[in-house]
Amino acid sequence: MAARGEASRYTRSMGTEIERKFLVASDAWRALVRGPGTPMRQGYLAAGGPGLPSVRIRLAGPAAFLTVKGPGGKIRAEFEYAIPPEDAEAMLALSPLATLAKTRWEVEHGGHLWTVDTFHAPARLDGLVLAEVELDTAEVDPPLPDWLGEEVTDDPRFSNAALAAALAPPG
Repeated sequence: MAARGEASRYTRSMGTEIERKFLVASDAWRALVRGPGTPMRQGYLAAGGPGLPSVRIRLAGPAAFLTVKGPGGKIRAEFEYAIPPEDAEAMLALSPLATLAKTRWEVEHGGHLWTVDTFHAPARLDGLVLAEVELDTAEVDPPLPDWLGEEVTDDPRFSNAALAAALAPPG
């Protein structure tokens, strides 16, 4: 089952994603985690790129989702649909890109739910920790936890699709 705070994100069928993303600078967030982490594996049938959408397959605990994200940084189109886990496994096998493995954690701060992803695979990503917060509007300016590092919302190198593409086997 998806982490509690993500349930609404995973059940909506279409909309706009408004989020900010940061590198994590310290482990102080770990003392604030709400509930167990959710293990995730995700891959991409299309990694997007400048002006292009991405198509992601994600297994989040026992649930699975197909997501199409439009291009952009803080604000972009997002269409997400629950799919059978068996279908997700079969689609992951079709991905020409690296499959990412991570654990997603929830942390509340300043009235906002933050998700913190600790990456495990591929090996080159082991130890990468990213935090993001989804916002209702682009005008919302949430208080930032002191454990955050550099903001990477508009740095395309830190999108999960770009991480998977950068680690794709040559060919």
